[in-house]
Amino acid sequence: MNIEIITPDKTVFKGNANLIQLPGIDGLFEILNDHAPLVSVLGKGNIKVVDAGNQKHLFKINGGVVEVLKNKVLVLAE
Repeated sequence: MNIEIITPDKTVFKGNANLIQLPGIDGLFEILNDHAPLVSVLGKGNIKVVDAGNQKHLFKINGGVVEVLKNKVLVLAE
């Protein structure tokens, strides 16, 4: 799936990944390929991305929103 993580200053990650773990306001949740459409508010915490080469990337955020649609994940993070 295609993942894009954007902050007000820049794009911090853009590429294909197998998994993304996000800090929701009620706890962590993960998104895998072919996930149902989703829009959710994010809380403070870490985003973990496992890319197509199984390399892990961590990004610290203070909140934001995520949209999932047709194997594209767009994260607007603070």
